[in-house]
Amino acid sequence: MAPKVLVSDKLSETAVQIFRDRGIDVTFDPSIGKDKEKLLSVIGEYDGLAIRSATKVTAKVLEAATNLKVIGRAGIGVDNVEIPAASKKGVIVMNTPFGNSITTAEHAISLMMAVARQIPEANASTHAGKWEKSRFMGVELTAKTLGVIGAGNIGSIVIDRALGLKMKVIAYDPFLSEERAVELGVRKVELDELLAKSDFITFHVPLTDKTRNILSAENIAKLKPGVRIINCARGGLVDEAALADALKEGRVAGAAFDVFAEEPATNSPLFNLPNVVVTPHLGAATTEAQENVALQVAEQMSDYLLSGAVTNALNMPSVTAEEALVMGPWVKLAGHLGTFVGQMTDDPILAVNVLYNGKAAEMNTAALNAAVMAGIMQATNPDVNMVSAPVIAKERGVDMTTTTQAKTGTFDGYIKLTVVTEKQERSIAGTVFSDGKPRFIQIKGITIDAEIGEHMLYTTNEDVPGIIGALGQTMGDNGVNIANFTLGRSDKGTDAIALLYLDDQPPAPVLDKLHATGMFRAIRPLRFNM
Repeated sequence: MAPKVLVSDKLSETAVQIFRDRGIDVTFDPSIGKDKEKLLSVIGEYDGLAIRSATKVTAKVLEAATNLKVIGRAGIGVDNVEIPAASKKGVIVMNTPFGNSITTAEHAISLMMAVARQIPEANASTHAGKWEKSRFMGVELTAKTLGVIGAGNIGSIVIDRALGLKMKVIAYDPFLSEERAVELGVRKVELDELLAKSDFITFHVPLTDKTRNILSAENIAKLKPGVRIINCARGGLVDEAALADALKEGRVAGAAFDVFAEEPATNSPLFNLPNVVVTPHLGAATTEAQENVALQVAEQMSDYLLSGAVTNALNMPSVTAEEALVMGPWVKLAGHLGTFVGQMTDDPILAVNVLYNGKAAEMNTAALNAAVMAGIMQATNPDVNMVSAPVIAKERGVDMTTTTQAKTGTFDGYIKLTVVTEKQERSIAGTVFSDGKPRFIQIKGITIDAEIGEHMLYTTNEDVPGIIGALGQTMGDNGVNIANFTLGRSDKGTDAIALLYLDDQPPAPVLDKLHATGMFRAIRPLRFNM
């Protein structure tokens, strides 16, 4: 059955057609986004939800979304989606952070020019029939120093455009390497130096606890006299009241804001001040950007629903379509390893350690980690998936560590999983053979070669004769067919294990008969999602 997607906001017809062309059953009804009750009544039918800003995806909506797998936001902001609730529900949340990058960067440059030459006020004055040529004295951008806070995707485009205008550019970004700074043609500086030396300052960072009020009253006091401030990034980066005071006192020559601490902004300390340019969050408001983000979100959602590729997800590691194709068997293996230890471990898990060897170490280990954790958590909560499992594990205080190493031993690559409880450590390793099928290759340090099936039975025993006969006869006498039988031991006369791949789950009376033989230390039926 084809996946079903609801487009509840205004997306272009071209974007909607992408879903259709990819074989997805799409419902395009922009009215639903503003009708909370209608959204609640229909959302349970859909695998995907494509939105802009009008649709509010609350915890209540997510609770009703019984089949939902992915939410795609056409644009960068996801303030209208309760991401923690989506993660717990196992729903991937995607956005399109690069579809409007050029548009936003151009708007920042436009606002910088507008405030440098006081264009809005001069325009209003001239429209009013005045000719105040001497009133509007501006400044050139050439040879001025532009301080860029945040040199990521949008910031780097602003830098490129500013260098084209023959400006000197300095940048503050804790994640900017010296090599990348050289590549961009900027000088990397600390924040205090940027504040003290910049003639213009522009922001291109997200709003986080670390960036909130990055231009505080304290930092405004460090600004170079006559500086002009541009913010097209996020409201809340600047203390608007403190900046208004600095503008009134003349310490700051001008400001241009497209975003505000509270939006819609109907009242701000920056309103109605001289040489302050304000726009109503127009950074992404071009026909090209709106079309780009709509097309991008349709492609991303289609890729995920059809091939498992994850792009620009905010609560899940990204996996390209090519990676999804190659990693599929390894993701399945990682899940099976987690499922094994999750079903074998009765005590609370304190730590999870994963070793990736050889070919496995070269893959997207973040996605593999998510699969491991999902497998572990599904033993107690079948509804957990790769999105929700890491969240639940973190809430429970489970510590996860990852190690990678070059190829060692017989296999091109393998994954070894060890879980730690207060009482013991339990480990299992697996690989993917050339036929694409995952295999268990080691349990408790004992080498095995076990095919994995939906229904399995794990036993431990002292290495003595008669184990094979007891298992085979008990299963045969009770109509349980064995598809595959794997034995292993460390040394003669020590502990031994058996792993049976069965056609059906063995009934409880059959397990009781095995226990009654007195030959087995542990008997554990296992089930795997195939």
